[in-house]
Amino acid sequence: MNSTKLRLPLISVLLASISLVACGSIEQAAQDDCTSIGWNIGSKGYEDCYKARLYERKLDYSLPPGDKPSPSLL
Repeated sequence: MNSTKLRLPLISVLLASISLVACGSIEQAAQDDCTSIGWNIGSKGYEDCYKARLYERKLDYSLPPGDKPSPSLL
């Protein structure tokens, strides 16, 4: 096969995998928020902070009330 035909799909797969690896979860971000301000994992303060930050982040990434997701163009 021609190497130029393989190059574009290979680059696409590599870029997609890198972007997925770079994405963290909402849970990890909430944990990072609480540990960055000094809470120790397992402490009462950490648990309260984690629950609050998790709730806030889920609100940030949720759809507004009454908003319906649109179909993908792909």
